[in-house]
Amino acid sequence: MGLEFEHRSSESPWIERVWRSRSLGTTTMTSVARSQWDFVFWEGPDGIFAGVKGPESRASQAPVPADADFLGIRLALGVVIPDLPGRALVDRFVDLPTDGSSFHVAGNRLRTPRFDDAEVFIEHLIRAELLLSADIQDRSVTERTRQRRYLAAVGLPQRTVLQIERASDAAVRLKEGQQPALVAQESGYFDQPHLARSLRRFIGPTATELGQEAENAHPLSLLYKTSDSHHR
Repeated sequence: MGLEFEHRSSESPWIERVWRSRSLGTTTMTSVARSQWDFVFWEGPDGIFAGVKGPESRASQAPVPADADFLGIRLALGVVIPDLPGRALVDRFVDLPTDGSSFHVAGNRLRTPRFDDAEVFIEHLIRAELLLSADIQDRSVTERTRQRRYLAAVGLPQRTVLQIERASDAAVRLKEGQQPALVAQESGYFDQPHLARSLRRFIGPTATELGQEAENAHPLSLLYKTSDSHHR
């Protein structure tokens, strides 16, 4: 019961993660905070759907279509869809029109990708100039200008992005059974209450709940270590 995720990394610098999942007897989940944009495709009893999920500034409860198969392509940090401003997409989901096994974005009709060919799909978007990679680490400009460009491209301040990454890595370690005190210390939190506040804001469950994976808890959206991921 819940959500079962399979995910993989990618050699493409435009992709952070490729994932797939199936909803099994659940209609809600805890959607954890994240900094990247996701293309999301799903097929269920009511048909085939597609959309773009923007960055999430905090954990929240989200509906889950029942008995559906999902495919997601998480874009690398700084990769954007020009027609969708980053700040306008924070904490939002934008539906994309679908037509059988195809969908439409910015007036283009595209085939729905598969788990194993996400890179081909992204390359097609790049060639069609439907994706752009913003230089969010440009050191040739003032720090104030760089931070302004970062916010415009990503949708979240860099400080928030770093906080989300730290909370995600800590949550994964807690789910692996590591002790909260050790996780707090090695993750750079001042103390366990500091870790607890971060988890509540960005992940949802407490350290104890993550360690126990309580059966009555809402399933979590995709959660994985981000410390080894590449960012543009």
